[in-house]
Amino acid sequence: QVQLVESGGGLVQAGGSLRISCAVSGLIFRRYDMAWFRQAPGKEREFVAAISWSGGSTDYEDAVKGRFTISRDNAKNTVYLQMKSLKAEDTAVYYCAADLSRSPSLRIGVGEYGYWGQGTQVTVSS
Repeated sequence: QVQLVESGGGLVQAGGSLRISCAVSGLIFRRYDMAWFRQAPGKEREFVAAISWSGGSTDYEDAVKGRFTISRDNAKNTVYLQMKSLKAEDTAVYYCAADLSRSPSLRIGVGEYGYWGQGTQVTVSS
């Protein structure tokens, strides 16, 4: 049974930092690209960042470039999202997702990811 479990969300002041994690089990983690998405109230789920199976390639949504860093530890079956210089508009539920397609390039579409976690709330107070 594939499980993705996010943790580390919380309340942080604008300008602050937070690191969220996603522990994965039930699949051979090191084989698959991973991503973070987020969904704010009343909005559609959107791509935030993706990382290749090896960690050698990453991709980011323009609004988070330079502020967020995605990384992974294949020995721990965990993917991370380090967020700094947080803004009120970063407030959302953050979801990790696994892409089992083994595509040659990172993908950013919600429908392209087959497994999802339950989400972790990140709230940035202004």
